[in-house]
Amino acid sequence: MAEHSESSDPKGESLMEKLAEKLHGDDSSSSSDSDSDSDSEKKPTSSPSSLKDKVYRLFGREKPVHKVFGGGKPADIFLWRDKKVSAGVLGVATAIWVLFELLEYHLLSLVCHVLIASLAILFLWSNATTFINKSPPHIPDVHLPEEPFLQVAAALRIEINGALALLRDIASGRDVKKFLGVVAGLWGLSILGSCCNFLTLFYIAFILLHTVPVLYEKYEDQVDSFGEKAMIEIKKQYAVFNAKVLSKIPRGQLKDKKKA
Repeated sequence: MAEHSESSDPKGESLMEKLAEKLHGDDSSSSSDSDSDSDSEKKPTSSPSSLKDKVYRLFGREKPVHKVFGGGKPADIFLWRDKKVSAGVLGVATAIWVLFELLEYHLLSLVCHVLIASLAILFLWSNATTFINKSPPHIPDVHLPEEPFLQVAAALRIEINGALALLRDIASGRDVKKFLGVVAGLWGLSILGSCCNFLTLFYIAFILLHTVPVLYEKYEDQVDSFGEKAMIEIKKQYAVFNAKVLSKIPRGQLKDKKKA
């Protein structure tokens, strides 16, 4: 009996040791899992949007094309949101260009002829009502409001002052790049002016406003990708031109005059 009890004690002790080791292993695994969870919570997750590079847009544009044009009725017309209105405006502009450019009709003659026709119709209609016993047509009093003209004049004054300030800044000789860009733009306009008159030039600009924005909005990604490559190449060529030519041109400096 004594031998039997002595032989059973080691088995009981080994069983207890296994249970203790198992419990200790579960505690360590749970603590390691909690530590790993806390570490994962401490680590900031990187959003996919932060990893993406900023998309290049022409002229540094950040707003949609519709917002660039003001987002109102003119933007809807230029971007063909309402096809009937856009087609009507383009048709009227085309009719005016054909009338004055191809048919060589003059503006003063057109205004005079329209006024003659309007006055003749109203005059005959007013006299004809006495014979057919009807009331004469009501001709409303037309008065031009003062506020819209003042608003247009104020906006025009701001734009002219801005243009004069820009010309003064360019003439100071501090920005050679801006000077060359303005000269190139004016030279291109002079070439266009020698090829066509002002009405044709205005009509071409009107056609471009009705075609280029809507095409750009449709193929925006492709145009921006091509524009990015073109701008990189232009900057490379300008850097070479600046190092060889522009950097050697003496630049004037504006000195502030001290008031006595």
